[in-house]
Amino acid sequence: MFGCHLGNLFQVTVSGGSYQEGLTATIQGAPPGMSLSEQEIYADLLLRKPGADELSSPRKEPDLPVIFTGVNPDETIEGAANRNLTNGTPISILIPNLDRHFIHVKQYQDTNRTPRPGHASYASFVKYGPNDDAVGAGIFSGRYTSTIVAAGYIAKKILRDNGICVFSTIKELAGVKSPDVPHEKALALSDEYKRMRRDYDPFYQEIYVKKRVTMEMRFLEKMSVFAQIENEIDDIRAKAPVYDAQEILEKYGVHHVLNCPDFEAAEEMLAAANRITATGDSSGGVVEVVALGVPAGLGEPVFKKLDAELGRMLGIGAVKGVEIGAGFAVKNMTGFESNDQMRSENGKVVFESNNAGGITGGLATGQPIVARLAVKPTPTIDKRQTTIDKYTLETTELAAITRRDPTIVGRIWPIAENYAALVLLDNLIAHLGYQAMSKNVRR
Repeated sequence: MFGCHLGNLFQVTVSGGSYQEGLTATIQGAPPGMSLSEQEIYADLLLRKPGADELSSPRKEPDLPVIFTGVNPDETIEGAANRNLTNGTPISILIPNLDRHFIHVKQYQDTNRTPRPGHASYASFVKYGPNDDAVGAGIFSGRYTSTIVAAGYIAKKILRDNGICVFSTIKELAGVKSPDVPHEKALALSDEYKRMRRDYDPFYQEIYVKKRVTMEMRFLEKMSVFAQIENEIDDIRAKAPVYDAQEILEKYGVHHVLNCPDFEAAEEMLAAANRITATGDSSGGVVEVVALGVPAGLGEPVFKKLDAELGRMLGIGAVKGVEIGAGFAVKNMTGFESNDQMRSENGKVVFESNNAGGITGGLATGQPIVARLAVKPTPTIDKRQTTIDKYTLETTELAAITRRDPTIVGRIWPIAENYAALVLLDNLIAHLGYQAMSKNVRR
């Protein structure tokens, strides 16, 4: 399998599967001396995990990460104060599968002869044969995206230290669109949404706030606690506070389910998605990713254009389209309408619009980078569908499936945010190196 690696100077390799022992992300290119904890990585992982709200799958994976390599387990010399700081070696993060019970495996065993329409199960069977990891769709499951979030969090943290902020929100769901919101306001609301989710997540509170798992513990000590947690998943989930929409709005200023910066639009989205779910079907939508503070000139031409690299977000499961700036809408514009005119203001370049999405010629213009991802409806639905038997090629019928995500949109945005961070950091390292080297060139 050759498709599980990303990046040139900031590299990520992922492995594992939905019902294997777990998943891993190996990261190369992170600088030494950066503080890193499992608690902060989990704060991003909890945003995409299932079972968190009414629009996600009932699977109960807590997605607890373990930093296995890449940080100093203790001070390198007494008084160095570099314990738990990155040391420049590859960082590897393990995400064990804890909600992995035979009853769920058996459900897949009973249906694996008949691939689910819209899933990769038929194509992967053709490619890998009868040994294909078909239980829970293996690495083709949305579960693998936890590795992108874990690695992307590290990239996002490094970018922040270099003045670049990456965030994402839900732009459209079930046919309901959110109006445009100023980027700074959307960023502030997205940060508040994340804070709300941390406050309401029972595993964040039980495992990290109460310090059942800490960075001072050895790997085997953590695994001992994880073995306990596996038997306590239902009890810990039962400690989650009830989401009170009005209380959350008053305290955090955000919607209780959807990371959409316009509350009224979020309410309409939730209602529209629930109406579709009630029929046994699923809904799709659009996720918007924004990067602020990207320096002009970042990126490369031709085959490595920055917008083309961001187009790699098509690698996120369920994403069927990526557009930059005005995207497909440019087909209905004239050149005058599409062009982002410029003027000089106090010695700085100011653009009149941002139809280019902050990228021209594959290089950043210094404007906000804006990308939107089209997310398809969840293919697993509560309706009977026609399919085939993978072994006999006979036409047959697939029964309705109730253990499912009514929509994936609410779980895609944190993946998109962190995936974009991986791409931007990889380009930033090259950009800074190129600029530094250029300054030393003799005329």
